[in-house]
Formats: sequence, C-alpha cells, structure tokens
Amino acid sequence: MQQLDFTCDSVNAAVRLDKFLSLQIPEQTRSFLSKLIEDGQVLVNGKAQAKNYKLKNGDAISVTIPDPVNITAQPENIPLDIVYEDDDLIVVNKPKGMVVHPAPGNYSGTLVNALLYHCKDSLSGINGELRPGIVHRIDKNTSGLLIVAKNDTAHRHLAAQIKEHSFTREYMAVVCGRICEDGTVDAPIGRHQTDRKRMTVTDKNSKNAVTHFFVKKQYNGYTYIICRLETGRTHQIRVHMSYIGHPVAGDDVYGGVRQDNARYLDGQCLHAYKIGFIHPTSGQYLEFNSPEPQYFDDFISYLEKKEK
Repeated sequence: MQQLDFTCDSVNAAVRLDKFLSLQIPEQTRSFLSKLIEDGQVLVNGKAQAKNYKLKNGDAISVTIPDPVNITAQPENIPLDIVYEDDDLIVVNKPKGMVVHPAPGNYSGTLVNALLYHCKDSLSGINGELRPGIVHRIDKNTSGLLIVAKNDTAHRHLAAQIKEHSFTREYMAVVCGRICEDGTVDAPIGRHQTDRKRMTVTDKNSKNAVTHFFVKKQYNGYTYIICRLETGRTHQIRVHMSYIGHPVAGDDVYGGVRQDNARYLDGQCLHAYKIGFIHPTSGQYLEFNSPEPQYFDDFISYLEKKEK
C-alpha cells in the first residue's frame, strides 16, 4: 500500500480533483485515479469527495494506492482465426472489439485468454503472465493480423526485427477528409501530459515515429489509404493521421467521429491487413494478408453509394 499527500496551491485552486491527481501522479491513468476517488481512497481535508470536486487553496489531499492484485490470465475456449501456425509462432486475425491482453477492466475474453486455451503451455514467457507470447499489439477496436511467439527464442528474434524496422506491417484505413497524394508523417510520439490514456505528437519524453501512407481511393469527405509503419508506437497511425488533420474515421479518441459515420462504425476504421517477417528458425521470409473485414466493407459500400 502506498500513501501520497498533496496540498493544493493557488495555481491549482478550482481544478477538479481527478484532474489534479492526474497531474500529480502521471504514472497512473485517470480512470484508475477516478476509481480510487469512487472507492473512498482519496480524502480532501479528511473527507471523501466526488471526482468533480473543485479544489480550494490549502486543501490537503491524501491518496491511498492499494497494493496491486496478482492476477493470472486464465485459458478460455474462445474461437481463434488462425492464419498460420508452427512450433515457433502463430499468426492470428484479431476481430474488432477484442482486447489483446488482460488489463484492469478486461481480465477475460481477451486474445491471451484464447491463446492460453489453444496453445496450452506453448507460449513465450518474456512479457510475463498477463502477456504470454505477445510480441506486438493492436488496439481493441483495430482488427487484423498479430504474430504470437510460442517460445522465448522466437520471441527475441521477432522483437529484434521490430526494433530494427525490418518487420513488415501495413494497415488499411479510411480517414476523414480528402487526401490528394501519398505522404509520410515523421513526428515523435509520447504520452499526453494531461490525458494519460492518449498519445500525442510531442518533443517531450517521446520516441521517433514514422508512418508512410498511400492513397487508394477518394470519396466525398473521406479517403481510403494504406499505411506502412516504419516504427511501431502506441496508437501511431491514429495519432499521426489526426496530427495532419485526417483522423481515422470512427476514432472517438483522436477526432474521427462524424455524424455520417457514427451509424456505421463502432471504433476506428483501421485494419492490420499485412504482416511480414523472417522466420526465427528457418530464416525464410513469410508474409500474410487479411482481407477487408465486414465492417470495413460495409462502410466502403456506404461511401460508394453516397458518390452515386
């Protein structure tokens, strides 16, 4: 258990309690801190307050952070769309809406739960009990191809390829606005200073990030593009496309939700359709493709009908 104490100064007077805590404890997510407030683990002048309580100059805030609960992911009989599998690795086509690995609020129904059932004990242990075999991730509402390592040797080989940018990853995306030509976004990405769930283009505590995009087709108010990742930062395509004024359609975090797409998209219109790598044992280059998923096709059909 960790006990933290703060005093509100004149600069933070009238700031909401949850926002104040997110600024003081940036290593924790705002949702986690809000849960602490709801659970009575945050006291202001010795009393529990709502998360929207506006602090006053001189308020004494005490925060109790409970010790983390040791949770082990459990096998679950969840169907997997397996594209390729051998003794070293498995390539799966993750559906939209599935979380990759267990985390607060999602301890079941994840890809890891399904992999533990399918692979039994044959998953690498490098990333710990909650992320066995996970070499790289895609967001919950991004569909498409993921590679999973079955042993530590394969995991190290694949992770090295990602680090060296020799790992092929291409995505299909529909973005808001009209893009007339291919391009590249070369802009560093780091954690957002006030919203810890979001990433942003920033020079502060960031890592270099490069996304190449290629125009496939233009529609009225939208553009269908192919994105090739040179680096693999969290939310990279979503952040980069929003940064240049063309957020991914349906993205409710980075500005891609519009009235005409909200009816068709639940989350961003982004699909990891191609993955390529050198096999860690054979040394052979393997490449796999995943066709457009149904939600993607449905949205494209809607855009095509609007053109007529």
